[in-house]
Amino acid sequence: MLEVKAKVREWGRSLGIVLPKDAAMTESIRKNDTVNLLISKNGNALKETFGTFKFKRPTDEILKESDEEAWDE
Repeated sequence: MLEVKAKVREWGRSLGIVLPKDAAMTESIRKNDTVNLLISKNGNALKETFGTFKFKRPTDEILKESDEEAWDE
C-alpha cells in the first residue's frame, strides 16, 4: 500500500485523479488495471487537532468590551 497525494481535476462532466508516474510504477499499476482508493479530503489541520472554540458571549460583545478597556488607559 502506498500513500499518494493527487489533485482532483475536471474530466468532461466527471472528476478524475491522476496518479504520479513514480507511484504507479512502484505499485506496478498499468493501463486498465482496477485499483482501490481510500479517499480523505485535506482539511484544516488545526481545527481537526484542537476542534473549534465556543464562546459563552458573542464575539462582538467581547471585542466591544476590549475596546472600552483600551480607552481607559
